[in-house]
Amino acid sequence: MQLYKNQPLRIHNSLTGKKELFKPINEGHVGMYVCGPTVYSNVHLGNCRTFMSFDMIFRYFKHLGYKVRYVRNITDAGHLENDADEGEDKIAKKAKLEQIEPMEVVQRYTVDFHNTLQQFNLLPPSIEPTATGHIIEQIEIIKEILEKGLAYEVNGSVYFDVVKFNEDHDYGKLSGRKLEDMITNTRELTAQDEKRNPQDFALWKKAEPQHIMRWPSPWGDGFPGWHLECTAMSTKYLGETFDIHGGGMDLKFPHHECEIAQAEASTGKSPVNYWMHANMLTLNGRKMSKSTDNNIYPSEIFSGDNNILSKPYTPAVVRFFMMQAHYTSILDLSDEALQASEKGYNRLMEALESVDGLKTGDSSDFDVLAWKQKCYDAMNDDFNTPILIAQLFEGVKHINLIKENKESISKEDKDILANTLKTFVYDVLGIENQSLAKDDSNTLSGVVQLLIDIRNEARANKDFATSDKIRDELLALGIQLKDGKEGTTFSIN
Repeated sequence: MQLYKNQPLRIHNSLTGKKELFKPINEGHVGMYVCGPTVYSNVHLGNCRTFMSFDMIFRYFKHLGYKVRYVRNITDAGHLENDADEGEDKIAKKAKLEQIEPMEVVQRYTVDFHNTLQQFNLLPPSIEPTATGHIIEQIEIIKEILEKGLAYEVNGSVYFDVVKFNEDHDYGKLSGRKLEDMITNTRELTAQDEKRNPQDFALWKKAEPQHIMRWPSPWGDGFPGWHLECTAMSTKYLGETFDIHGGGMDLKFPHHECEIAQAEASTGKSPVNYWMHANMLTLNGRKMSKSTDNNIYPSEIFSGDNNILSKPYTPAVVRFFMMQAHYTSILDLSDEALQASEKGYNRLMEALESVDGLKTGDSSDFDVLAWKQKCYDAMNDDFNTPILIAQLFEGVKHINLIKENKESISKEDKDILANTLKTFVYDVLGIENQSLAKDDSNTLSGVVQLLIDIRNEARANKDFATSDKIRDELLALGIQLKDGKEGTTFSIN
């Protein structure tokens, strides 16, 4: 179904600072590139939020009927310890510390990355290229930039000439920085520096004798600069100009700024029509940091093995929590926030489990079609998941009113309600029903039903003390009994 023809979508473009109507380069097709992880450690929860946000965007484009080529890279070489092209390669450094091969480090943490995203129910991208798999393409781009006089070679390293580039281009347009201000606020170069200007960045670095990861090039053995890999891979798989480039807010400068410069220098074209940036995740109101011990990994949330949260939380609850904030907003993770999300998640899952069994009537007291369009309107407004979730709970409210015989719904409207709710929760937001494992669910249902039977017997014998105690003790455990005309049912809060 080509829903996109009737659902105009607006996206906040980081390049212009405005929401713009999305118009793909090729009708019905979307080319999207998202900067992936540098695989030298376990995936950070903040990174998971970024990838989860673009997974939701990927899912919505697919739902609208677009054919999407989603490229998300793996950085397995070239990412030095700081953005000034200094320090060791992060992967090589880890390999030295553990006395293993760099590719063992890459393999270990790539597997961890995939396993973690799978637990969060992320769809795999269409293509997942690696930096080391595209060394040839990166060398070819460097040659093109050198030929155009926008880079220079020094002692086996090649640097991009930002000042020269800025004569005819606007370096800093994505991040809103002016080169003159950057030059003013930067330390002067020393005699040991190879760069002509502090703002210049490496396209190729000469490998010193101790450097493990190295490849032959026209300038000698070395390795590519970190920014170059994304230009090489995005243009190879999506073309010289493509629809969407995404990543975390922290990549806007210098990484994405350098990508734009490299692409414009090599092809003469603007590489991306819509730049999108996901915001950061904080923990208990502070920046996540290993050094201050204000940090938590996904596996520690799922297991409960941490000193920050009071209990374990399922991946589905964590994903639901993250979807409750707009992808461009800072989101604060806390025990209280996850507890609140868990309650909301359980309410949503209970509604999804009961919607198909709703009794239908001749007419509806709820305008289902208007509600359905409001769900689309939320997503069409720059993927506004918090507004979408508010609309989904509006649907949950009506489901509960229908269950209590306080509202009526027709069969046709019930089918639309059920299908819309399932589509947006499962397919678009990507939230699985992990409220209970199947075996646990059967066991729990049996135990609760046994207690309901004992309570019913106590009530029949006018033993209200026992009856009330069973009800209250179950409620304290998060299981609410509901007495109705057709007997007693229960829900998990």
